[in-house]
Amino acid sequence: MINGTAHEVPDGTTVAQAVRTLTTATTGVAVAVNDEVVTRGSWETTALSDSDRVEVLTAVQGG
Repeated sequence: MINGTAHEVPDGTTVAQAVRTLTTATTGVAVAVNDEVVTRGSWETTALSDSDRVEVLTAVQGG
């Protein structure tokens, strides 16, 4: 599940790869896997597993 929607991803897909499928933003992005924040430095090495719940949040400017 990514942002509440079921997604099929190949085995070994990393957090970084999942983020790139959702947004082209390079800053202002935060990710949590199973309610645990994943630091940006760990995105490339954190692999997703079956039934992981991923939330990708992007900052939006405005008021």
